[in-house]
Amino acid sequence: MPVLSSHALTAALKAEATRLGFGLVGACPAVPPPGIDRFYDWLAAGYAGEMRYVSERAEAYRDSSRVLEGARSILMLGLTYRTEELASAPPGKGVISRYAWGADYHQVVRAKLHALADLHRDLCPRAEVRGVVDTAPLLERQYAQLAGLGWIGKNTLLLNREHGSWFFLAALLTTEVLCYDEPQGRDFCGTCRACLDACPTGALVGPHQLDARRCISYLTIELRGPVPRELREGVGDWLFGCDVCQEVCPWNRHSTSRGDSIFAPNPGSNPADLTALFMLDEAGFRQCFRATPLWRAGRRGILRNAAIVLGNRPHEAAIGALVGGLHDREPLVRAACAWALGRHRSHEAAAALRARLTEEPDPVVCEEIASALRESAGYPSA
Repeated sequence: MPVLSSHALTAALKAEATRLGFGLVGACPAVPPPGIDRFYDWLAAGYAGEMRYVSERAEAYRDSSRVLEGARSILMLGLTYRTEELASAPPGKGVISRYAWGADYHQVVRAKLHALADLHRDLCPRAEVRGVVDTAPLLERQYAQLAGLGWIGKNTLLLNREHGSWFFLAALLTTEVLCYDEPQGRDFCGTCRACLDACPTGALVGPHQLDARRCISYLTIELRGPVPRELREGVGDWLFGCDVCQEVCPWNRHSTSRGDSIFAPNPGSNPADLTALFMLDEAGFRQCFRATPLWRAGRRGILRNAAIVLGNRPHEAAIGALVGGLHDREPLVRAACAWALGRHRSHEAAAALRARLTEEPDPVVCEEIASALRESAGYPSA
C-alpha cells in the first residue's frame, strides 16, 4: 500500500468522522495543551474537590504521549446531543441534564472512535492510534480550541457558533502527522455574563473559573458524601447534573443543531419521577440505569439527590417515599431524607423523624434528624 500524504490521511479521517456523525472535526498537533498552567492553578486552588483521579494524574495532562506514546497529532471531534427541549418539573419530579437523558455517551462515542481508528489502521498500518472520550488525562477543551472547534466560554465549556455547547468531545490520537486546522483565537462571549449570573450555587467564581466543589453537576454526580448544607437549596430540582449555565447561554439559544435520536429522553427522564426511585433496590436500579450516565452516581447518590430535590420542593405526596428512605440501608440516603422531611414541616414528617431517632445507629444521620426536628419545630408527633 502506498504511503498516504498528511493531506490525504487527514481528509480521509475527517470524511469518515463526518459519516460517523461527528458534527465537529478538527486537527491539531499533540503539543503541550494551551492553558496548562491555568489548569495547575485550578488544581492548586482546590477547585477539583474530591475528583482525585484528576489530581493524581496531574502531570500526565501536560504530555499527550502519556495517553499515546509517540503521539504527534490529535483529531478532535464533537458529537451533538441536543434533542428535545427541557421540560418543566412539577413537584415530585426532578430534572436530569440533557446529556444523560438517553444512551450512555461513552458507549456511543467509543463505538464511533473504534470505527474511525480501524480506518486509520487500514490506511496507515505502521501507525499507532488511540481514541479517547472523557476518561484519559487529556485537556479536551484546550485541544479542541487548538483544532479550531470553538472557544472556551466563561462557563468553562467549549462553545461553537453553530452548535453552542450541546456536544460531547472526543479525541483520536495518532503517531502520524496530520494537516492542522487554524486555532480558534477569538472569544465570542464578549461582555455577556449570563452564565456567571445564573449559576444557582455561585460555582462560577469568575469568568473561565469554576469551583467544582460548588457546581451542581459535581454535587449530584462526583460527590460521594452528603451535599453541604449551605448548597442544598441551590441544587433546586436537579436530580442529576445541571444545565443552567448552558440554558442561559445566547449561543445555545441560537443553536438549531440536533443530535442523534439515541440521545433522546428515555421514558421518565424529562423529567424524572422522584418518589418512584425510592422503590428501587440495587437490582432494580441496575436494571433501570445500568446503560445510562446515571449509573455513575449509583443508587445511593441518586436517592440522596432525589431527597434533596423533594426537600427543596416540599409536597405532601412525597412524605411516604421520604419516610421509606429514612429506613434505607444507606446512611447517606437516610441523612438526606431526614433533611428533606424537616423541610416539609408536617405532623407526619415530625413523627417519622422522632421515631427514627430512637433507633438510628449512625451519628451523622442522628445529627441530620436532630437538625430536621429543629427545622420542623411546632409539629410534634402527637
